[in-house]
Amino acid sequence: MNILVLHGPNLNLLGEREPEIYGRLTLAQLNARLRRHARERGAALRIFQDNCEGRLIDLIHANRRWADGMVLNPGAYTHYSYALRDAVTVVRVPTVEVHLSDVQRREAFRRKSVIAPACVAVFSGRGVDSYLDAIDRLSKPVSP
Repeated sequence: MNILVLHGPNLNLLGEREPEIYGRLTLAQLNARLRRHARERGAALRIFQDNCEGRLIDLIHANRRWADGMVLNPGAYTHYSYALRDAVTVVRVPTVEVHLSDVQRREAFRRKSVIAPACVAVFSGRGVDSYLDAIDRLSKPVSP
């Protein structure tokens, strides 16, 4: 199982950015946890973070033949990036949308995801466990 993990805008500042919302774990620490978790499940990861919508789309396109699944934290692009949603749809790689914070308990604008309908699942509000749940969801065979 090959899983592409994409972290969207501002996630490079984890550990500094609003730790009361996003926690104190840095992006490097988060990625180390993801790699360890995936390794325990026999999955290989490719992990990228980018603040630019177009580069995230390019990464989805470039990894479409390698990835069996994708974990995507689109950050603020969640709420308005139809281009990112189209990229998820066009590559036909099962994708799980994730968020560290509980977006349903935050500002009203954060409650709407234009990307979620293109995903097989959404995990939110569980910190790093949102990502771990996504890896578990993608690494389990789906019954017909």
